[in-house]
Amino acid sequence: DFKLQSGAGLRARTPRFYSYPSPPFSPACGQSMATSRIVGGQNAQNGEWPWQASIRYRGSHICGGSLITEQWVVSAAHCFNCLDPSDYSISLGEFQLDIQSANAFTSAVSQIIVHSNYSPNTFASDIALVLLKKPLRYTTYILPVCLPDWSDFIASGTQCWVTGWGTILKNENLPPPRTLQEVQVSLMDAQMCNDLYSKPILGFTGSRPIKDDMLCAGYTEGGKDACQGDSGGPLVCFQTDLWFLIGIVSWGVDCGLAYRPGVYTRVSAYSDWIQKIKP
Repeated sequence: DFKLQSGAGLRARTPRFYSYPSPPFSPACGQSMATSRIVGGQNAQNGEWPWQASIRYRGSHICGGSLITEQWVVSAAHCFNCLDPSDYSISLGEFQLDIQSANAFTSAVSQIIVHSNYSPNTFASDIALVLLKKPLRYTTYILPVCLPDWSDFIASGTQCWVTGWGTILKNENLPPPRTLQEVQVSLMDAQMCNDLYSKPILGFTGSRPIKDDMLCAGYTEGGKDACQGDSGGPLVCFQTDLWFLIGIVSWGVDCGLAYRPGVYTRVSAYSDWIQKIKP
């Protein structure tokens, strides 16, 4: 099984340096103007997670996603039961879904590419790329996240962040104005996660459901989970002064349950697939 290897951190590829014209941001990935961090499923700051996307189906928010270029968003395959691009739109720069924001940009979708190995039964290859109808312009509130290489490993126990507008407790939706939520979670190696999921308690899924293209994050005792996030949304880790998209919210059992950490698509397993599709 894939293990989160200790020691080696992520490295940013080909560091690029920019002078800072107005407005004060560079087109490099993984940068956020906001700095404060709140532990434990609370409101984010406006502009804190500028790659966070809201995926809408016929106008209603259904999933999260992450901006990776001016025209591509990555999300989970299970968000796209319907593959007709005209049914979807994607909004960037959103903070409170119920309040119209001058910082937000909404685009029609021209293409949805679901990974050919995706399985709705096992959640294998739970990843999709979505092409916006037209490229957007980066702003302080709309910036891409960095992608890891296939060879990038990040230590088990690393504290990372998951964000979204999802439910905050089992069967409890985010109340108006639906402010973006953030929660800090600890990365967990696959062997430990499989051991936890093998415990025959509520929502027992059988033995060793965590495959090589997945990773887990959360806490053995439960309480903090991607329940505060959204399907398809980002799990990001801060490495070498940049934010990297390490996981995509994929599946879990219940919400913040002990012995049932959240399970994510491991983005580094699909970095080659992503690079082949996006220019």
